[in-house]
Amino acid sequence: MFTPRSVRYLGMVGSLLTALCAYLGGAELLRGNAYNVVDMLRGDLGVLLPVCWATGTALLITAWWHGRRVVPSTRWALVTAGLWALPLLPFLPLGSEDVYSYACQGYVQAAGGDPYATNALAFGCPWLGSVSEAWRDSPAPYGPLFLLLSAAAVRVGGTLVGTVAVFRLIAVAGVALIAVGVPALARRAGVAPVKATWTVLACPLVLIHLVSGAHNDAVMIGLLVAGLALVAGLRPAATEPGAPLLPRTAVLALGGALLGLAVGVKATAVVVLPFAVLAAVPRGTSLRALWRPGAAVGGGAVGALAVLSLLSGRGVGWAYGLLRSGDTIEWTSPSTAIGLTVGRLLSVFGLHVDALPAVRLIATVLLVPALVALWWWARRGDALLGAGLALALTVVLAPVFHPWYALWPLAVLAATWTRSETIFTRWMLVPCAFAATLTIPDGHNWALATKTQGSLAMTAGLVALAVWLVRRNRAERRDAGESSLLAPERADLR
Repeated sequence: MFTPRSVRYLGMVGSLLTALCAYLGGAELLRGNAYNVVDMLRGDLGVLLPVCWATGTALLITAWWHGRRVVPSTRWALVTAGLWALPLLPFLPLGSEDVYSYACQGYVQAAGGDPYATNALAFGCPWLGSVSEAWRDSPAPYGPLFLLLSAAAVRVGGTLVGTVAVFRLIAVAGVALIAVGVPALARRAGVAPVKATWTVLACPLVLIHLVSGAHNDAVMIGLLVAGLALVAGLRPAATEPGAPLLPRTAVLALGGALLGLAVGVKATAVVVLPFAVLAAVPRGTSLRALWRPGAAVGGGAVGALAVLSLLSGRGVGWAYGLLRSGDTIEWTSPSTAIGLTVGRLLSVFGLHVDALPAVRLIATVLLVPALVALWWWARRGDALLGAGLALALTVVLAPVFHPWYALWPLAVLAATWTRSETIFTRWMLVPCAFAATLTIPDGHNWALATKTQGSLAMTAGLVALAVWLVRRNRAERRDAGESSLLAPERADLR
C-alpha cells in the first residue's frame, strides 16, 4: 500500500541513484570520453552504473505512477517534485547531449554569426568536441527567443561548464513556469489541480530531460501552459444570448504573446494558437464572432515573434534549420518505423527502395487536415482538450520522436482531460513511462541500437491497433443498430 510518505521517499531514492549515474557517466563534456549502449551492456564501466540507472529509473516511474492516487495537495506535489530534482542539479546532463549543441549555437549568435546560415563546425565553436557529430554541421532549428537565451547563457557562463550551468537554470525557470501554469490551466478546465500538477511535475521525463538534460522544451511548455491558462481564464461564464463573447483585448493579446514566445523557442508550438482562440470564447461560437479574439491572440503572437526577430537579427531563418530536424532515424516515430519496415519488406523481393522519406512526408501532410478536423470538433467540444490533442497529433505524426517530446501533450492533457481516466492512462501515461526508459545516462538512445527490431515491433503494433479500432467501430455500429430495432418493441411493451 502506497502512502504519500512512501511515495516521496521512494522517488527520492530513485533521484539519488540517477544523480549518481550523472556523476559516474552522464553526457561528458568531451565526446571522446563517452560510452555507448554496447559499453553499458558489456559492463566496461562496471556494473554499478547500469544497476543504478535501471533501479533509479524504475523507482522514479513507480513513485510517479502510484503517487497520483495518494498525492494529498498541490503544495505537497510541488515540494516532492522539487526534492526529487535537487540531487540532479550539480552533475552532468542525463539522457541527452543537446545542451552542448545549444552552447555552440549560442556561441555563434553571441559572436555575431548567424546560427541559421552556418553551423558550429564551420564557425569554429571552441566546444565542438562536446557536440554530437549529427549536429556539428547543422543550422540551429530553434526560434529567435532561444537564440537570445543561448547567447546570454554563453556571455554569462563564459566557459562550457558555466554555460551549461546557465542553461540548466533556464530550464529550471521553465519548469517553474510549468508549475505555475499547469494548476491554473487545470482550474480553468475543471480538472483537479493537485492531480494535474503531480502528473506533470513528478514525471520522470521532467526530472531526466528537463531538469538534468536542460532541454529548451521546458521553456516552450511553460510558456504554452501559461498562455493557454491566461486566455482561457477570460472565457465568459455565461453562454446565453447577449453574453459578451470578447474578453479584454489587451489580456488576450498578452496570452497570444506568451504563445508567440513559445513558438520563438520551438516552431511546433504554433499548432496551439488556433485552439487558444477557441478557448477564449464559449463553445459553439460562430465563425464570424471569432475574428476579434483571433485578431487579438494572433496579433499578440505575431507581435512577440516580430520583436524577437528584430532583437536577434535573424528573422525567421529557423525554418531552414527545421529541414534538418528529421536527420535522426529512430523507430519511436511511427512514420519512421513504417518507412523502415516497408523498405525492408521490399528488399526481400529484391526491390531496394528507400521508403522512409515518402512515408515521413505522407505523415507530415496528413497532420494538416487532422489538425483542421480537430479544430472544427473543438469549436463545439473542448478547446483546451483540443490543444492538448493537437500537440499529441504533432508528436505522433512527426518524423522524429525523442522521449521529452511526450511532455508537450502531457502538460496540456493532464490539465484538461476530463474523460475516461483509463483512456488517459493507457494512451498518455503508459507511453510517458516507456519513454523514460529509452535513453541511457550519456544520452544514447536504445532506439538507435534497435532499428530493425523496433521498427518491426512498432509497425506490427500499429497494424494491430488499426484492426482493433476497425472491429470496435463495427461492433459499436452493430450494437447501435440492434438498439434502434428493439426500441419500438420496448415502446409497445410499455
